[in-house]
Amino acid sequence: MKLTTLDDWLSGVGASTDPIRGRRVFVRADLNVPLEAGKIVDDTRLRASLGTVKRLCAAGARVILASHLGRPRGERVASLSLAPIAPRLAELSGLPVAFAPDSVGKAVAARANALAEGEVLLLENLRFHPGETANEPEFSRSLASLADLYVNDAFGTAHRAHASTAGMVEHVSSAAAGDLMLNEIRNLNAIVEPERPLLCLLGGAKVSDKLGVLRNLAERADLLAIGGAMAYTFLAARNEAVGDSLVEAQRIDDARALIDRAEADRCKLLLPTDHVVSQSLDGTGETKIVQTIPDGWRGVDIGPETAARYADAARTARTIFWNGPMGIFEVEPFSKGTQEVAQAVAQSPATSVVGGGDSLAAVNRLGIGDRIGHLSTGGGASLEFVQGLRLPGLAALEH
Repeated sequence: MKLTTLDDWLSGVGASTDPIRGRRVFVRADLNVPLEAGKIVDDTRLRASLGTVKRLCAAGARVILASHLGRPRGERVASLSLAPIAPRLAELSGLPVAFAPDSVGKAVAARANALAEGEVLLLENLRFHPGETANEPEFSRSLASLADLYVNDAFGTAHRAHASTAGMVEHVSSAAAGDLMLNEIRNLNAIVEPERPLLCLLGGAKVSDKLGVLRNLAERADLLAIGGAMAYTFLAARNEAVGDSLVEAQRIDDARALIDRAEADRCKLLLPTDHVVSQSLDGTGETKIVQTIPDGWRGVDIGPETAARYADAARTARTIFWNGPMGIFEVEPFSKGTQEVAQAVAQSPATSVVGGGDSLAAVNRLGIGDRIGHLSTGGGASLEFVQGLRLPGLAALEH
């Protein structure tokens, strides 16, 4: 994959035909941070986006910064405004960051044109316009008209063919991948072409959400460890008792086929052998550890025996990819399995990549992020990338 990079542009800075200084550069970032009552709860993604913005500003660019926030579905939703993001970006970066109350239009264009070198203009939530997710040509051209150059630094949306990730690229004179984007590609390539043994830890609620990646990794991985609620669909496929645990009945045949595929591809499939079960999901009811889940009880976490097996696999792996919690980790009594797996990944000498919002939240809650090889900002995008699928945001940059 050959992409233009910031280094390619910056190598010409200071020349008579300086490619950056004074140019309007549109940066598609991932500023989709959690907000509560207008306050930023976790600014990890903001910090991750600063490197590219600061490099461009230092080179004299006039930066137009754009992102989505949540799923407003083409309508203005006050609680999903990016307005609270601008002052925090300014505080973190030390740069002047202004805010535009829209993402297209004459007023926005005027503010973009008035930017001085080294200044940043943050646009309002792109998804307030239905043309963003629909990748409408007119909206794409309107975004592109704000800038001379384009940078995509939002790996988390690279698997979406939206106006800001794909459609507008053909209307600018040059496009490049940002530093965060390149870092994601470089680290995820370690999963695509791994040092073995490769351990893949997958959790989450539904098999249907990750069926494609499960099939793909069953062919590539040496060990595939499954946790979370989707494990019960696999156990049901093996005719094991799962009580009242969440099971996707329509995916049992798929799970059975995947078990057979893993065996044929000599991938060792690890499934829970003991379980934390409860009759309530809020953590207030009785819990117990069982090997066979009785009727009326529901699996809410992998049990200690299973957690120890998964942790042992992490310690002996040379490459680890983890996406999805092992249980309902946000409820304290059901979090121990995810915590033990997270600690084992952090302690492992393996090359490790952790992706997905819940997995990252677990790592951050434990304060062990600095001991993980790479924390991927892209949940769905990272899953598609490790499957070898072509991401529209990257394909647009290749052009």
